[in-house]
Amino acid sequence: MIIITGGAGFIGSAMVWELNRQGYRDIVVVDNLASTNKWRNLVGLAYHRYIQKDKFLDLLNTRYMEGRIEAVIHMGACSATTEADCDYLIRNNLEYSKAMCRFAQERNARFIYASSAATYGDGSRGFDDSDSAMEGLHPLNMYGYSKHLFDLWLKGDGLLDQMAGLKFFNVFGPNEYHKDDMRSVVCKAFTQIRQTGKLKLFKSYREEYADGEQRRDFVYIKDCVKVIDWLIKNPDVGGIFNVGTGQARTWNDLARGVFAAMGREPQIEYVDMPDNLRGKYQYYTCADLTKLAGRGCDVNFRPLEEGVTDYVQNYLMQAYAHLTSRY
Repeated sequence: MIIITGGAGFIGSAMVWELNRQGYRDIVVVDNLASTNKWRNLVGLAYHRYIQKDKFLDLLNTRYMEGRIEAVIHMGACSATTEADCDYLIRNNLEYSKAMCRFAQERNARFIYASSAATYGDGSRGFDDSDSAMEGLHPLNMYGYSKHLFDLWLKGDGLLDQMAGLKFFNVFGPNEYHKDDMRSVVCKAFTQIRQTGKLKLFKSYREEYADGEQRRDFVYIKDCVKVIDWLIKNPDVGGIFNVGTGQARTWNDLARGVFAAMGREPQIEYVDMPDNLRGKYQYYTCADLTKLAGRGCDVNFRPLEEGVTDYVQNYLMQAYAHLTSRY
């Protein structure tokens, strides 16, 4: 059995799809569907049972959870970088994560969890995923800080080498549709271009970056879940790892990729950035993959254009845009 928290969410449901693709169905999906459209991510997937996240806490040490558990894939969290309720983030992203970690330890199960590249703050201190660099990180928002606190807790308790934490960079791909404003720019761009024929990008407010030349490490969801799968199959590999392509690409590159996948000529308009974002905006992110590659991970991250083309043409432009193992 593999338990996936956040299993109806973006990365979690994609992980269910990846396991289904390999013929694996003995999966427990843990999530909180509430009034969101996350349920749509599960329609085309196969799994053993769904459990509401708060109910799952009550069931952890009951007979209901008997049987061998191979892995706990903890992707569940509040990922809104604008969330202002600090107590909620501590309960949801820190304390719940501790409970999942303890449960995995008690059951001798592999524990893999989502940290976040948001822990790196504005990137001025680099993107070093070594244990020694952890205390020097300065997240820019409470979401990033809540993730950072769990990383620090694992390190303080000497557990880091027994677990695997993943700092995902700018992930895009199918099954992100429920995220509304937190959807990737690829997803938003497709909708905007289809409706207006053009795409709006933020202007740059730093001399060293021209408009649209701000850079991000964009990584495709199908490659992210391959990393998780590799970690399941290599249980002796522990620590916190960056997950990205290792290449920083511009917003203009991304925009041109979406236009090309849609068969349209690029029409880009640069607009003012809201005042409340200017001091928190990241102009550059790039995953340092030295540590992950050094542990033997052989996942080949596809180029930006290849991921964008697959996403746009095989999902966004189709009547059924979700990942599915049914056909």
